[in-house]
Amino acid sequence: MRPAAIDPHPRARDTRDGHPRGWIIEPVTAGALEFDVAALVGLSFVLAGLVGWRARPRNRVGPLLLAVGVLWVLAALPVPVSLPRGVAMVRAGAWAAVFVHLVVAYPTGRLDTAPARLVVALGYVSLGVVGVLTTLRPDTAGAGGGAGAAAVTGVVVTGCAVIAQQSIRWVRGTPSRRRQLNPLLGVAVVTVALVVAVKPATIAGRDASGLNVVLQVALAAVPLAYLVGLLRRRIDRAGVADLVVRLHRSSQPVRVEVALARTLHDPTLRIGYWAAGSGRYVDADGQPITPGPDRAVTRIDADGEPVAILDHDRALLEEPELIEATCAALSLALERERLTAELRSRLRELAASRRNLVRAAEAERRRLERDLHDGVQQRLLSIPMTLSLAEAVLPEDPDRVRPLLEEARKAILAVLADLRALTQGLHPPVLTERGLAGAVRELATLSPVPLRILGDVPSGLPAEVETTAYYVVAEALANIAKHAAADEAELRIDSRGGRLTVEVRDDGRGGADPASGSGLRGLAERVAVEGGVFQVESPPGRGTRIRATLPCG
Repeated sequence: MRPAAIDPHPRARDTRDGHPRGWIIEPVTAGALEFDVAALVGLSFVLAGLVGWRARPRNRVGPLLLAVGVLWVLAALPVPVSLPRGVAMVRAGAWAAVFVHLVVAYPTGRLDTAPARLVVALGYVSLGVVGVLTTLRPDTAGAGGGAGAAAVTGVVVTGCAVIAQQSIRWVRGTPSRRRQLNPLLGVAVVTVALVVAVKPATIAGRDASGLNVVLQVALAAVPLAYLVGLLRRRIDRAGVADLVVRLHRSSQPVRVEVALARTLHDPTLRIGYWAAGSGRYVDADGQPITPGPDRAVTRIDADGEPVAILDHDRALLEEPELIEATCAALSLALERERLTAELRSRLRELAASRRNLVRAAEAERRRLERDLHDGVQQRLLSIPMTLSLAEAVLPEDPDRVRPLLEEARKAILAVLADLRALTQGLHPPVLTERGLAGAVRELATLSPVPLRILGDVPSGLPAEVETTAYYVVAEALANIAKHAAADEAELRIDSRGGRLTVEVRDDGRGGADPASGSGLRGLAERVAVEGGVFQVESPPGRGTRIRATLPCG
C-alpha cells in the first residue's frame, strides 16, 4: 500500500483498513494508458533536467526539473516496507512542492523577490504541516479530518498564490521577460490549476481519474516547453551570427541598433559607441548615451579596446550565452558604426566649441575695448594735454614745467602697467620667459596648498598646447585653494604617443561639478578647441581629479 498527495496513478480504491479513499491506492492497478502516461511524466522531467543542467550548468532550472522527476518516480514506485503515514504523505507530495519551486523560480532557478520566496515557502510548509498532522492523527486524513482539511487548504492556497504571482509577473514584465516566460508559463499555470482541482476531489473520495490523466499530460508538457525554450535560445544565438553576415553583405546602410534589437527581441535596446575623442559612449547620432538605473549594460571590446556598450533589458542577463555570442559577433560589425558615431560626436563638439569660441572671442573683444577705453585711452589723452599745458607755461613760469613733466611721466608708466596687465590676460608672460616648466614651478610656489610635481615637465611643446596646459593647472590650483579644503595636491604632466596629459589631484572634499562653475566649463571648452579631452572626477569626500589630454604631435 502507498499514499499519494496527488496520485501519479489515479485509480484510487477503498482500502480494507478503513482509511479514506484518495489517500491510499494500490501499487499498480491503473490501466495501461494511465501507467504509460505516469511513467512518461517522470521520464520527461528527468531527461529535460539532465539536458538543461548540461546546457546551462549555472542555471538552477535543470536541477529543479530533475528533482521533480525523481520525486515523481519515487512517489509512483511501491515500497517493500510499510512507511509511517506522515513519511508516506511527504514522499507522495514532495514532487508537488518542488514543482511549485520550479514554476516560481523559472527562468533563472533563483528566487529573487520576496513574493517568490513567500510562495515557495508556502508550498513547502503546507507539505510539512500535512505530514505532521497525518503522523499525529492518522484518522484525520479524510476530507472532514484535520490532515485532509490542511491538505486541501494548502493545495488551494498555494496553487492560487502561484497563479496570481505568475500572472502579475507576466503583466508587469518587459517584452523580453515575457518572451522568456512564455514557453513554460502557460503550461505551468494550467498544470497548477489542474492540481488545485484534482487534489480536493481525490481527498473527498470522488472519481477524478479522467482529470488526473489530463493533469499528467499537462505535467509531461512542462519539460517539453522548457526544451522548446532552450532550442529557441540556440536559434537566437544563430540569429546573431546571421545578422553579422547580413550587415556585411548588405549594399544599403543598415542601422545595427534596429537590426540587433529585432534579433534579440528587445525593442528597448540601444547601442552606445565609444568616442575616444570625448572619452564617453554616444549613440549613432553622436549624442551621449546614459543608461537608466533599471537597465543592464554590457560592454563590447576588441583587442582590449572599448568599442561599444549594449544598453538592454535586464532579462537578457539571464541568457549569458546569447550576450557572449552577441559581443563576439558584433565587435567587428560595430567598428564601422562606432567610427561614424565618433565622427558625428566630434562634429557636434566642434560646432559647440566654435560657437563657444565665437562667444568667448566676442566677450573678450568687448572687455578689451572697455578696458582700453576706460583706462589706457583716458591716460593717453591726459599725456598730450599735460605736455600742452607745460609748453604753454614754459615762457612765463618755468618752475611749473617740472611738475607737469613728472605728471606726464607717471601717466606714461601707468599706461605701460595697464598694457602689461592686458597682455598678461591674453598670454601669461611667464610662459614666454620661462616656458611651461618654469611657469608651473611658479604656480606651485604661489599655491597656498602644498603641490607636489611628479616627474619632469616636458619641453618643446607647441605654444598653444603650453598655454592650454598652463591654464588647466592654474584653474585647478585656484579651485583647490577656494573650494577643496585640501591638505595637499599633486601634479603630473607627461607627454607620450603624441599627446600631452595634465593631471591635478587633491585630497579635499570633492563634489566639484563642471556644469555648475564657469571656470571648469571654460577649461573644458578651451581643451575641446585644441582637440583634447577634459575629464573631472570628484566623488564627495574623496578629493578631485582634473585630467586634460591634448594632442601635441
